[in-house]
Amino acid sequence: MSAHTRRAAVLGSPIAHSLSPVLHRAAYAELGLTDWSYDRFEVDEAALPGFVERLGPEWAGLSLTMPLKRAVIPLLDAVSGTAASVEAVNTVVRTDDGRLTGDNTDIPGMVAALRERGIEQVESAAILGAGATASSALAALARICTGEVVAYVRSAERAAEMRQWGERLGVEVSTADWADAEQALRAPLVIATTPAGSTDALSHAVPERPATLFDVLYDPWPTALAARWSAYGGAVVSGLDLLVHQAVLQVEQMTGRAPAPLDAMRKAGERALAER
Repeated sequence: MSAHTRRAAVLGSPIAHSLSPVLHRAAYAELGLTDWSYDRFEVDEAALPGFVERLGPEWAGLSLTMPLKRAVIPLLDAVSGTAASVEAVNTVVRTDDGRLTGDNTDIPGMVAALRERGIEQVESAAILGAGATASSALAALARICTGEVVAYVRSAERAAEMRQWGERLGVEVSTADWADAEQALRAPLVIATTPAGSTDALSHAVPERPATLFDVLYDPWPTALAARWSAYGGAVVSGLDLLVHQAVLQVEQMTGRAPAPLDAMRKAGERALAER
């Protein structure tokens, strides 16, 4: 690695599965950034402070996945309003004066992925799940949903958390028990934020004319729910769509080059998934 190389990487634990290197490297190749590198590092919460402290001036930025999105916040010089709204940073950029700033590109990435499919605004929506991704989904819905969001969750504690996020983000949120999750599938927009396999049992309940499903998973793909949704003619936005759109924003922030090459990044991601 030469003295002039600019560095970026994705950190998390586990990290071996991450597609981020594929997407960012494809962007660098398309933009002609031959002196840029992008790697992945297995880093947990305990190791994160030391890693950040050792970042030299050659570092342009970091992508962060679980479990680091909240743990990184105290280590930064500034955090964007978007990231602060959900207490989650997935993007760290070093400014020209050496400061480390945190942002969240998952939220605008979700909005961009929906907009790409023609979804500019919805009257109501349903969220399946109540984890960290669900709070980002709520923040995205704060920008495009004009009415109620119903979150289908597995516990009273999770229900309370989702209502609190709704109040914080300015979204009208009501909660329902996961046992009634089939009802969610009739919403104009359904966002599935649960782990692999969690929504498989709902696939038989897809309505004859489904609207739009945003399933944040991408491997394995399609999920049983997404496959049935597509078969019935509904619009499906995938986790790869989200991953690519949030990575586009990361590349633009880290390199200062815009627009990032969305198509080249998506094709690289599709090839990598096909090879798995």
